[in-house]
Amino acid sequence: MPTRTAAQLRAERSAAYDAYLAECPARKLLDRISDKWVSLAINALADGPQRYSDLQRRLASVSQKMLTQTLRNLERDGLITRTVQPSVPVRVDYELTPLGRSLLPLMQAVKTWAEQHMDDVEAARAAYGA
Repeated sequence: MPTRTAAQLRAERSAAYDAYLAECPARKLLDRISDKWVSLAINALADGPQRYSDLQRRLASVSQKMLTQTLRNLERDGLITRTVQPSVPVRVDYELTPLGRSLLPLMQAVKTWAEQHMDDVEAARAAYGA
């Protein structure tokens, strides 16, 4: 096997994670983190560990099934941890991992942008429909 340069190795890694390709793992991760419940859950966990019931209250209108599925997926992807506290009744806390915290500034920026520009989007929608 021929020796490859550092530039060739970087190019190979870059090609392996080209989100424009349908089967790319990075694309699948983008699909995951672009989900509204994922972004809201990550933002909700910014202040520290929270219980399931706290998250459900904070994420208005999320179903129990969807919140459970979202939290499981985030845990599987290494973005949150689930800690069971041995108490009566049992307490389960969810918290961002260091990897999840590294995603937080992006998610907060998207949420802030949406809140700040919603009037502009609504105006564009009204103009488009007219």
